[in-house]
Amino acid sequence: MLRIEKLSFSYGDLRVLWEVDLEVRQGEIVTVVGANGAGKSTVLRNVSRLVRPGAGSIDFEGHDLRRLESHEVVGLGIVQVPEGRRIFPEMTVVENLRMGSYAKSTRKDRERNMERCFALFPRLKERHRQLGGTMSGGEQQMLAIARGLMANPRLLLLDEPSLGLSPLFVKNIFEIIQEINRQGTTILLVEQNVYQSLRIARRAYVLETGRVVLSGTGQELLVNEHVKKAFLGA
Repeated sequence: MLRIEKLSFSYGDLRVLWEVDLEVRQGEIVTVVGANGAGKSTVLRNVSRLVRPGAGSIDFEGHDLRRLESHEVVGLGIVQVPEGRRIFPEMTVVENLRMGSYAKSTRKDRERNMERCFALFPRLKERHRQLGGTMSGGEQQMLAIARGLMANPRLLLLDEPSLGLSPLFVKNIFEIIQEINRQGTTILLVEQNVYQSLRIARRAYVLETGRVVLSGTGQELLVNEHVKKAFLGA
């Protein structure tokens, strides 16, 4: 579905990615783990075209994403839920969700998608008239993911969805990610929570200082000695 080959990227003179190879197959949860500053989010920004393309290739079902603008990438069915949630704080839950279906091609499915979001996130239905800025961090993360789902994603890019959340909300968010995947959405997940993300991933990549140093199934990497020492405190 998505194939990244030899992706290199710099912010000015600062090299962030070094010939990264990565692929995502339809129906998978693929996770990219690593320490803060490893370049994980930069991979997603290159896919969604939030930055100017670096060297290498990014192919989505025959489309060269490096040639497209970010709104055209969304039109192909690639939707990113950004780090830090970035909801619209002065809008209600419903208004935030409607912004997720801003693209003309998604408006016909707006009401159906909203019902799907409320089924996945009952708390949002309870608070549908509440301003986004007055919600807890966990509730805002639910809203950010739901807003992404309103755009009919075929590939959902999740950037640090558990960041800053309580352990209870972290558990809940990962359960919801699995349910979204079971409903047919392919997911590329970037996470610092190595244990939880490897536990749910079909396949995974370990990124260190901008380079892929390990790849394999989620279960393989969970028991890998380097991963255990570097990230799991074992």
